[in-house]
Amino acid sequence: MLNSPTADLAETSPAVRAITLRHLLTNTSGYGMLLTACPLQRAMADSEVDAGVGPVTLGADEWLARLAALPLAFQPGEGWRYHHSFGVLGILIARVAGRPLQDHLADDLFGPLDPRDTGLWVPTDSVTRLPASYRHTASGLVELEPAAGGFYAGRPPFDVSHAELVSTVRDYTRFARLLADGGHFDGRQIVSEEHLRLMTSDQVPATAKTPDSFFPGFWDGTGWGFGVGVDTKGRRAGRYGWSGGLGTNFSSTLTAP
Repeated sequence: MLNSPTADLAETSPAVRAITLRHLLTNTSGYGMLLTACPLQRAMADSEVDAGVGPVTLGADEWLARLAALPLAFQPGEGWRYHHSFGVLGILIARVAGRPLQDHLADDLFGPLDPRDTGLWVPTDSVTRLPASYRHTASGLVELEPAAGGFYAGRPPFDVSHAELVSTVRDYTRFARLLADGGHFDGRQIVSEEHLRLMTSDQVPATAKTPDSFFPGFWDGTGWGFGVGVDTKGRRAGRYGWSGGLGTNFSSTLTAP
């Protein structure tokens, strides 16, 4: 691992512990986005493993191999960086399950929720429902994905266990409703109460909440559970949710089932 997140790539020390599942769930693995210009940020971009608004360009095995060839930004469990831990987690789930992540999610989560349009890609017979995707820039809107086309249109040419899901308002609302209703959906306990409590409460130790984790002031009243941000102070304490990079927002609090 690097002696500091912004150090030269040759300035490394051995990791003192292995990366655990908890590190991946809490974004404390040592992998993740770097928002400050530094040698590791440049190396991630050169290796095509940096996080941006575009789709993945590498298959899961190649992406993981290139990521693992770079040093960690910090000792596992001693810092926080967004994004990449989830990609590693997706690959881990697929390998433990012994089948594609898409298939595992379909049976383990998507099946009980009956989502009609959620997955790692959009089937070819449904691509006409894909809207164009845009990003705000200083010069106006820039199209990232064309309507009825782009990366998510049709089965990808390589394993995308490290990629992100595409969904609809209906399906996303059903998932958010599951969380808000204590892990219950349609009379069934889909997520255990204990797991849900861990998911939606701050799981990051204070020592890992370094000022360079994300943007300035990120940790002021904010914590991180298993995949969601958590409000830790003020009148909204206990609220959880997240704001995605392309403008998708959701927030909720637990309610009695």
